[in-house]
Amino acid sequence: MYRIIFIQLAMLITLIAGGQHMSYRVGEKVDYTISYGVIQGGVASLEIVPDTYMGKNVWHSKLLGRTTGVADALFRVYDVYESYIDPSTELPLLSVRNISEGRYRKYNEVIFDHKTRKDSAILTSDLTGVHITQQGIHDILSCFYFIRNHYLPNYDTLKRGDMITIMTWFTDELYPIKMRFMGIEEIRTKNGRLRCLKFNPVTEVGRLFKTEEDVTFWFTADKNFLPVRIRFNIFVGAFTVEMVKVEGLVSPLEYKTK
Repeated sequence: MYRIIFIQLAMLITLIAGGQHMSYRVGEKVDYTISYGVIQGGVASLEIVPDTYMGKNVWHSKLLGRTTGVADALFRVYDVYESYIDPSTELPLLSVRNISEGRYRKYNEVIFDHKTRKDSAILTSDLTGVHITQQGIHDILSCFYFIRNHYLPNYDTLKRGDMITIMTWFTDELYPIKMRFMGIEEIRTKNGRLRCLKFNPVTEVGRLFKTEEDVTFWFTADKNFLPVRIRFNIFVGAFTVEMVKVEGLVSPLEYKTK
C-alpha cells in the first residue's frame, strides 16, 4: 500500500517551465503526512534544487517517502525517487528509483538520451538495457512538474471530465499518466480554506482499488498549482496525504480564513 501511495505522490509532483510564468522555482520544498483516519503512518517530502549532471547545470528533484510509528515497526518503508532535469528542455536526463519496503529492495537508474535520434528517445536502464521510446518521454517526477507548469495554468479551458495524458517511463516500462479533471473545490486545511483543482488519476482496478476514480488529487488554484492533498480509497479504508509545511513557493498560498 505504501508503495502505491509514494508512486501516486510522485505522480503528483510537478516541474518547471520554460518561457512564461513558472508555477514553481528551484528551492521549493513541500512536506507531507500520510494518515489512515486519525492515525499517522508515514511522511514524505519533495524538493527541487540546483545540481550538476555530466558537467551540466540541472534541476534535481527528489521525493522521499517513509513509514513512521507503528507502521514503521510492522513494515518499514523508505523509498526515494529522483529526477535530474535539463532546464532547457524540461526533460529528464537521469531517473533514480531506490526502494526499501520490508525485505524488498530495488535500485534502478535510467539514462535518458533525447538528442542522438531525431525521431525517438534512447533510454538505458542498468537493469534491463537499452529501450527506444517516443520523443519527449518523461519520468514519473518530471512529468508532473510539466503538467503543473504547462497544463494547470490553463485550467479555465478545462471542462469536467477532460483528460490530461502524458507518457512516462516508470519501473522499466511505458507508464501513461492520465489525470481526469473533476472541477474546482474548496478544501479545509489547518491554516484555512484553499481553492483547488480536483483531479482523479485513472487507477488500475484490482487488488487495491474498486474503481478507476479511487484516488483524488487537489492542486491549489493559484500561481503555484501546488499539490496539497491526495486521498486513496482502497478496500480496507482511506489514506490521506496532506501538506503540512512548504517553503520556496513562487507565490504565497491564498488561504481563506473567513
